[in-house]
Amino acid sequence: MTNRVKIVGLVLAAGAGRRFGGPKALVELDGEPLVERVVRMLGDGGCDEVVVVLGAMADTVRDAAGAHAARFVVAEDWELGQGESLRAGLDGAAAAGADAVVVALVDQPWVGASAVRRLRDAAEAGAEAAVATYGGRPRNPVLLARSVWSEVSAAAVGDVGARAWLRGNPYRVVAVDCDGTGDPRDVDTPADLPE
Repeated sequence: MTNRVKIVGLVLAAGAGRRFGGPKALVELDGEPLVERVVRMLGDGGCDEVVVVLGAMADTVRDAAGAHAARFVVAEDWELGQGESLRAGLDGAAAAGADAVVVALVDQPWVGASAVRRLRDAAEAGAEAAVATYGGRPRNPVLLARSVWSEVSAAAVGDVGARAWLRGNPYRVVAVDCDGTGDPRDVDTPADLPE
């Protein structure tokens, strides 16, 4: 038997995109800003609500996020790295009454909604944490139940988000096969985008 839990999608979109030359959240792929694309993917994957974490060019990124995003939070110290963004996002998810979050990175625009649905199923089956795997390797997105947020937040330092906690607690993390649901590649430079 599964339990219905409130799953909030959490988009980490605060970075300045220094290697890219500007915030990756604003980069367009197929005529759509990456932030809007990831917000839509989380909604299509069954998230009850989506929280977008802002930082660099916050107002512009907010405008680009589209109508699917329900909440925005600003990571005041976003320049310190992904850990700050994750903590701000978890606070925003707590304010939204979430039981769990599916964390997605704004620079992974080819992740599919089916991966989110599979993580959601893991949450409803009682997983404390779950990570999407592709070819047997852990990638994104990841699911974090509210019961682990304080531990994850404590381990999130600098540019390390949930990764340190996930690696340190493998017995608490469910691997969810997401082969065939999309592609977890990052967009780090303009060369990573199709011509």
